[in-house]
Amino acid sequence: MSRAWLIGAGPGDVELMTLKATRALAQADVVLVDDLVNPDVLQFARADAQIVYVGKRGGHPSTPQAGIVAQMLEHVQAGRSVARLKGGDPFVFGRGGEEQQALHAAGIRVDVINGITAGIAAPAAIGIPVTHRDYAQGVVFVTGHGAGSGELDWAALVATRMTLVIYMGMRRLNDIAAALLAAGMSADTPSAAIESATRPEQRYVLARLGEFADTVSRAGLGSPAIVVIGGVASLALARDAVNASTVGGLDAQ
Repeated sequence: MSRAWLIGAGPGDVELMTLKATRALAQADVVLVDDLVNPDVLQFARADAQIVYVGKRGGHPSTPQAGIVAQMLEHVQAGRSVARLKGGDPFVFGRGGEEQQALHAAGIRVDVINGITAGIAAPAAIGIPVTHRDYAQGVVFVTGHGAGSGELDWAALVATRMTLVIYMGMRRLNDIAAALLAAGMSADTPSAAIESATRPEQRYVLARLGEFADTVSRAGLGSPAIVVIGGVASLALARDAVNASTVGGLDAQ
């Protein structure tokens, strides 16, 4: 019987993929794979499964979202089981909600299998807890760019005094840092950028907000990366940082 899954593949490290995800992947006739998914997770797919790459990354050639949904519908309606495999969690900036709506509208059952989102895994990979009773009572996940919704209300975010975790923010890091400073955030606020989190090629930079964008640029970090801004970033492990000279004296604000 055909069915559909929205599966979170986690942040990159294959061992961080859930057992439930691997079991579902092993049942699928067709696997639609996002660009940020570690290809090593396909070891859990059936040997005869059809693998379709439907990458979506800013600044790179992408498969239109409507085309992805159309493929899912076509396969399921033809009697094939489809696994939509996404990096991180399908419901955290992964457009999984839109895909679920489209499948439900067509009368197709969808099973959602959560994955560890990079917004938690990337900070943890370098020793940053996104919440800590001494530094932040909460965490806010945002994207560095909106979808027709205009600029984020950075002043409101600063006023929360919570940890800011920013997805897809590397291309606008200068603008984001400037907006936070203009909204009253201290230039001494600890900040971190983590590239390719949990993978062997992981790199990261630690700096104060006032010099953060320049430090990240000099280090040559790029996407995919997660940005963490707030006192908790002062708890990052200094070892293996790309720009270790920026680590010393990163006191929580």
